[in-house]
Amino acid sequence: MPRQERFKTKYPGVYYIEADGARGKEKIYYIFYRRNGKQIEEKAGCQYADDMTEAKAAGIRADRMRGKELPNAEKREIAKAAKLAEAGKWTLKKLFDEYQKSHKASPADKSRFLLYLEPNHGEKEPSELHQLDIDRLRVNLLKSKSPQTVKHVLGLLKRLCNFGINKQLCQGINFKIEMPKVDNTTTEDLTPDQLKSLLKAIDESTDIEAANIMRMALFTGMRRGELFKLKWTDIDYERGFINIRHDPKGGKSQMIPLNEQARAILESHPKTKANVFVRGDGKPFQDIRRRVNPIKKAAGLPADFRPLHGLRHAYASMLASSGQVDLYTLQKLLTHKSPQMTQRYAHLRDETMRKAATLAGNIIEQAATAEEAEKEAIGA
Repeated sequence: MPRQERFKTKYPGVYYIEADGARGKEKIYYIFYRRNGKQIEEKAGCQYADDMTEAKAAGIRADRMRGKELPNAEKREIAKAAKLAEAGKWTLKKLFDEYQKSHKASPADKSRFLLYLEPNHGEKEPSELHQLDIDRLRVNLLKSKSPQTVKHVLGLLKRLCNFGINKQLCQGINFKIEMPKVDNTTTEDLTPDQLKSLLKAIDESTDIEAANIMRMALFTGMRRGELFKLKWTDIDYERGFINIRHDPKGGKSQMIPLNEQARAILESHPKTKANVFVRGDGKPFQDIRRRVNPIKKAAGLPADFRPLHGLRHAYASMLASSGQVDLYTLQKLLTHKSPQMTQRYAHLRDETMRKAATLAGNIIEQAATAEEAEKEAIGA
């Protein structure tokens, strides 16, 4: 390509060439100067596209000679470095994608991230988060969400930050995430009529997986996650135990008794995969609300009753109120890490004890009254 003719201007170090443009002939201005002992020649801009004039070009040249503005080549290098740095940033979104690969994030966690963390913080690294950002997130969520939901969201954020640190992918936050206070003393119970309706709805359900997982929650008090991860090899029919070894809450493998009702459920349940309860595609459940909610609805249970977690509470409440199970035994059956977690059921046992004490008093009083009446009869 032949060299284009250069036209000098009245400004030193500024020239232009002419080229065909959308508006006809257009001047393209160039500047040349020395910087750090190096001769630099570069484009300043186009007459129409950049609204460039020879005076503006001279001003750009002066700024770059004084170091007030960087040369084009250095600007490109900086932009390139910034782009590479951006690509290498471990943002919360990138951390969550990586976290999913190794931890298989639950549908609930995916929803929490997409709805509450990604919109305002997804493109930030943990070290770019400020305490004020998270305080605002917590306060705004509490306006429409329960403290437990907000705690789950902030817990996910904390796990992602720790994941990045543990994998040496990024720096963490330099402040403590304040969690909302959650009242964990609430227990869900079923009246005799509700329990009867639920058992009837379960028996009438054609969804074997959902029906049996609800039966197991009611007859064993197992947690939802423990039921999802339960494998056939965890069932010890001979010794009569269920081994909860798959990352149970509390950190240690534990065993609970296999009662006759649970045994009957498992012996009749289809055995198709390694996991006891599986979806239609053969994979373990991660969420089963869509499957158990129709049974809950058919039973006419309250809207806020949680089909699996509520059945665990119902199991514990029935045992506690029976007066035949002490709190230590209940703690072991529920695989609670500490007795404080079981304490929420103490009032049920206390009520049973009060009734028993009242009954004892009535029996003694009746005996004393009968004895007095007998004496009066003899005296008469």
